[in-house]
Amino acid sequence: MMRKQVKLAAVIFVMAAAGSMAQGQVVRSGAAANAAGIQSAVDTFRADLGTLNGNLPQSFVGGRREINWDAVPDAFSSPNAFPGNFFNGNVAGRARGVVFSTPGSGFQVSANATNPTSAPVDFGNIDGSYTGQFAPFSAQRLFSSVGSTVTDYVFFVPGTNTPATSRGFGVVFSDVDLAGSASVELFDIANNLLGRFDAPASGIGQEGFSFVGISYADPVIATIRIHSGTIAIGAGVVEQPDATVFPSDVVVMDDFIFGEQVAVPTPGAALLVGMGMVAGGVRRRRAN
Repeated sequence: MMRKQVKLAAVIFVMAAAGSMAQGQVVRSGAAANAAGIQSAVDTFRADLGTLNGNLPQSFVGGRREINWDAVPDAFSSPNAFPGNFFNGNVAGRARGVVFSTPGSGFQVSANATNPTSAPVDFGNIDGSYTGQFAPFSAQRLFSSVGSTVTDYVFFVPGTNTPATSRGFGVVFSDVDLAGSASVELFDIANNLLGRFDAPASGIGQEGFSFVGISYADPVIATIRIHSGTIAIGAGVVEQPDATVFPSDVVVMDDFIFGEQVAVPTPGAALLVGMGMVAGGVRRRRAN
């Protein structure tokens, strides 16, 4: 009888812990015609997460990591494809502990002004109109999925294949014309939706910037789905945000800012922790 009571109590403990993880939610957002107009929102979100950590294949206690795309080599920049696991290698200077995927055909990081293939900046290699539509928040490169508006994002302990969680994620979008066309969906380790958060629109025809960042008291974010625009970038794909019928919006991304990753405990380890606490309580009651 006692064994059944202890087992039940352990399960209740684990479930209660899981149900209370997503506490202390804070959302920072902003939109403006220029980069300076969202700088305050970005910097406030950075302060929410803490000190910027080095790009090393190891875990730090607290703090944050960032991806601004600018150190991506020319070999992995437009017109070349960008590998989704580029930032999950055991390589100092690259280790961020994230892997990207998309239901589209892949990813591109835009070219620098000077590059071996003379590719135009701001995805002008895909469509010439994009050089006047998009602008980087932190010069010079931008990031986008290709063939889809969806980018999926999974956390790992940097330099490993160990699943991890983070307590915050934020992204800068370039040229959000329509409200709701750019957003972030956050999921916990059990794939429960923590929420969908829209980036505010910066205004039609302004080549502007939008930011949304979400943080929690604890590291609860395991995976992320980013929606960037209503139609994917492509040759001949030109947005029409002011169309009366079926308005469209093409959006790309720049800086990613996220909390330091924490290894996900195995279910067995969590259960043992819960049982240990319950057993400790039983022993204390007996002693009393």
